[in-house]
Amino acid sequence: MYLAHLFWTAICLALLMPPSAIALENSPKVIDDPAYTHAQRLVEVEPGRRLNLYCLGKGSPTVVFDAGAGDENAVWALVQPVIATHTRACSYDRAGYGYSDPGKRAGTSANFVDDLRRLLVAAPINPPYILVGHSFGGMNVRLYADTYPAEVVGMVLVDPTLEGWRESAWKLDKLQRSREAYVAAQIDPDVQARRECMEAASAGFVEGTDLYKRCVAPPNPHFSDEINRALLKIHRSPGYQQAVSTEEENMLGASDDQLLASRRWYGNMPLIVLTAPHARRPSDTQERSDVLNAVWVYLYDQLAALSTRGVVRRVPDTGHYIQLDKPDAVNNAIVEVLGEATQQK
Repeated sequence: MYLAHLFWTAICLALLMPPSAIALENSPKVIDDPAYTHAQRLVEVEPGRRLNLYCLGKGSPTVVFDAGAGDENAVWALVQPVIATHTRACSYDRAGYGYSDPGKRAGTSANFVDDLRRLLVAAPINPPYILVGHSFGGMNVRLYADTYPAEVVGMVLVDPTLEGWRESAWKLDKLQRSREAYVAAQIDPDVQARRECMEAASAGFVEGTDLYKRCVAPPNPHFSDEINRALLKIHRSPGYQQAVSTEEENMLGASDDQLLASRRWYGNMPLIVLTAPHARRPSDTQERSDVLNAVWVYLYDQLAALSTRGVVRRVPDTGHYIQLDKPDAVNNAIVEVLGEATQQK
């Protein structure tokens, strides 16, 4: 949920706005679908381990959604049902999130791609796919497309995390710190904080303490009380805290390296990158904020340039969760990619 992304507010310009600052004025509705208060369909991806899968609609290509770090598939609740009126739309919970079983290995993009492939085969949900990824989910779906290019006919990336951003930002760092010092300053405090959350979850959180407030997200104003109660139980669990911790430890390490190594040309595959406005963190000078903003704009443009049909669209008046703040922007992008992919058949 939102609290997991406090990690990213410290290191990614795309997530500079804290949860309380994310614009909610134009939220279309409170999500109250009871489907998000329980497992929808548990699919075994290996002996004794299952992932939660939720599919709506019929048709091909199938649109597959992957959420950001710390998020369940409920974040797609204002998008998936709309897309299901056009074709089959499937969301899922990564290992340790929502109603999926905890993972047994490191939370890297490569392992999530392997899990997703197993899930789609076991379900079974046959290709072709249009992949939609938000934040860290954007890294995962891109690695899937890089690994199984014949299966993917389009992508929509919603304010995605980008590999290589730390290298670009380091090169422009006016303090001229070493690369190791720069990376450590971005990561080490957050990794330690997450480990404390894991220990507290295993021992049992004490509600109201500072540690509890740091580790467990407050109720999400986009969700009903019933959904928030169901998710609160999950977020207090050791499995969830472990999942968030291992994702964050690997996000700027193994996952970053995996995306850099796999990057390839997408040809004429339809690709839309949606980005949110970038605000300045209180801890940053305006000069540093301008430098980081330039880095992210450059990297988003580079990403879109991997396809002859790649475009970047900046969505105004929204926070990092574009799919909740401005769902029509995401729905329209997916429908557009779906139309272009269908025409290419």
